[in-house]
Amino acid sequence: MAKQPRASAPPSAALDAARSAARNTDSGPAHPAPPAAGKGDIPAQKAIDTQALAASMPANLNKPLEHTPQAPVGQSAKPPSRLPTGSTPSESNASAKTGSVAPEGINATIGTLDRVRVDSGGQRLTTNQGVPIADNQNSLKAGARGPVLLEDFILREKITHFDHERIPERIVHARGSGAHGFFECYEPLTEYTRAAPFREAGKVTPVFVRFSTVAGERGSKDTARDVRGFAVKFYTDEGNWDLVGNNMPVFFIQDAMKFPDLVHAVKPEPHHAMPQAASAHDTFWDFVSLMPESTHMLMWQMSDRAIPRSYRMMQGFGVHTFRLVNEAGESVLVKFHWQPKLGTHSLVWDEAVKISGADPDYHRRDLWEAIDAGEYPEWELGLQIFTEEQAAQFSFDILDATKIVPEELVPIRIVGRMVLNRNPDNFFAETEQVAFCTAHVVPGIDFTNDPLLAGRIHSYVDTQITRLGGPNFHELPINAPIAPVHNNQRDGMHRQAIHRGRSAYEPNSLGGGCPFQAGAAQGFESVARRLDAKESSDKVRVKPEKFADHYTQATLFYESQTPEEQAHIAAAFRFELSKVTVPAVRERVVASLLNASPDLAAKVAKGLGMELPQPLPKVLETPAAPEVDQSPALSLMARPGDGGIRTRKIAILVADGAEGTSIGKLVTALVQAGAVPRLVGPRLGTYLGMGGEKIEADASMENSPGFLFDALVLPDGLAAVEALVSDGHSMEFVKDQYRHCKTILALGASQALLAEAGIPMSLPDGSHDPGLILADAAHADDAAIDFIAAVGMHRHLARDSDPPRV
Repeated sequence: MAKQPRASAPPSAALDAARSAARNTDSGPAHPAPPAAGKGDIPAQKAIDTQALAASMPANLNKPLEHTPQAPVGQSAKPPSRLPTGSTPSESNASAKTGSVAPEGINATIGTLDRVRVDSGGQRLTTNQGVPIADNQNSLKAGARGPVLLEDFILREKITHFDHERIPERIVHARGSGAHGFFECYEPLTEYTRAAPFREAGKVTPVFVRFSTVAGERGSKDTARDVRGFAVKFYTDEGNWDLVGNNMPVFFIQDAMKFPDLVHAVKPEPHHAMPQAASAHDTFWDFVSLMPESTHMLMWQMSDRAIPRSYRMMQGFGVHTFRLVNEAGESVLVKFHWQPKLGTHSLVWDEAVKISGADPDYHRRDLWEAIDAGEYPEWELGLQIFTEEQAAQFSFDILDATKIVPEELVPIRIVGRMVLNRNPDNFFAETEQVAFCTAHVVPGIDFTNDPLLAGRIHSYVDTQITRLGGPNFHELPINAPIAPVHNNQRDGMHRQAIHRGRSAYEPNSLGGGCPFQAGAAQGFESVARRLDAKESSDKVRVKPEKFADHYTQATLFYESQTPEEQAHIAAAFRFELSKVTVPAVRERVVASLLNASPDLAAKVAKGLGMELPQPLPKVLETPAAPEVDQSPALSLMARPGDGGIRTRKIAILVADGAEGTSIGKLVTALVQAGAVPRLVGPRLGTYLGMGGEKIEADASMENSPGFLFDALVLPDGLAAVEALVSDGHSMEFVKDQYRHCKTILALGASQALLAEAGIPMSLPDGSHDPGLILADAAHADDAAIDFIAAVGMHRHLARDSDPPRV
């Protein structure tokens, strides 16, 4: 019998698969991508050119010459393009901060000293952030004869710099990832603020954003249950503005006095330095169980928001109440919100634990890959703007960082968007050395009397001085503003600027009086009116009465969650508290939860096998009646995104004998929808489909386990199914996808894989499971449509059960 010619995979599917493979940093195909894959596709072209460059030097030809007396000229090769030698293809996205692509063959840091010389002639006086200084003669005081205020960041910067003029890992937020981008204003907000980013519609401001965990050290895992930092540095026309927040709108404590205690409690216990990057231990729960003001934040931390699917899929909040100030000096109060365009999505706990072992860099990799692939993360900035008169009527105190302003009271006004479109060239120089400080504000942004904010205003600057080796951290390139910097601060460790002239003081005549102070019209001035302007100015250590309501908003958060989310909160408390070794601590936490939600407390107590204790005594027995009992916006389910599947990673299992035509159709449909499909086999390399076609797997079930993917496709083909059934990795792959409530498409014979893995064909209540799609390979086109719609739902939480069914 004549041998049948071996068929090739559909050309379009092969090109799409190669382009998809080029968008990953942890695994790659066994064979080079076809040259046609690079046409119009930068990531694929970079992979092709990188392969060509590496292949042009198959060996070190100079190695034998190391034994001769004359050193040879080093071996080199010319790259096909500049793509292989760049850190990131996103370097072509220029801004006023990043500049453009580095000139070829040039190290700009060793240019002439002209690049760092400063001439302050004819220039106004500024802070190190480029903020014009209105008054350089007087400290900011509470009245003409009153005490100097801690919030005077101009005085503190000047004195602190002087104090340190003769030079470690962050204590918190040590593990982070960053990216460059821009903020674009939708409409002028000059009615409320003179701040440069909000002056006109379409105004673009460069930004650098750093996301981070809080408790873990620099080498810890990305997927720990933790708060996430969300810090944005705006390089504005009038200096740097740092909006330093978290992915949760509230915090554990009300006063900065308690911050060292909180961090000492949540960090590894000092006697044995365990556990790392975790709150599931005695000292944390001992502390928070004695601090009932933490209850609201604990609800957020035990919710799925503490294990986000991606930095690209989490909200950001300024946490504190700030002020907006217009040209007339009039001010309003404001809360800042970042809303991700992809929706707000999370991992499930079992998934997060497994991912931490397989890829502790999961979030860092996800952010990098998306930007390199041109899938730029985007958020919209929302403002809650309200007056002091409105704030005085609220049942809670807006100076209390453990409270939110419900959207039902003050709607969120969307005012602009932020796009991250360039990865750093060097992690240390940019992401690690970037210094965020809540004290960095610009004209038009001001503080309130939030006692937690007041401590942060001091602490952030102080810690950067130690961490970055002295008071000149503002001269590091990533921290340098794009606004001019001119002042009389000199010397100190790591000083880079070389100033002309002899006068380093003001006033002076030897320098022509320069730099001169900007005056009130152009310089920063603090708002005169304060929330407590009509109240006593006595110096006291006390909290306002409304700060004593520790539970109302914790109840609001819990009651606003869906039943599935409430179950996850209960399970999170159960797991965390199961790690506590002191029963009294555990009992105290449950006693506190009783004040927020008897239902939650009962579930947690049952899960821990303990009796319900008496509720903890309340500081405020009869708090003001809340304006809102439920706020749907607090549920993750209220923020699904647009239902698309862009950047979602889809695993398609393959083996010898798989039906290749349906796989090719699915790959094409998924790539066109913006997803990143990957062909995953028992090993890397080429497989022969049931029609003799070549199927190229660029990942293996060993190096890319199932929980790293957002959805799963099981192939048709009896021989392939038999091969996959015999591989234990396949069963774990399928079980993890089902257990984590992800969409599974089973084509033809692969339904046997579901049966072998023990996957139920219906939901726990007996109804149809929309996340399980069964189809014939012949109907792959229709199946792709249903599959894409189901993946767009992110998860099918109706499948969730505790304990898991599989």
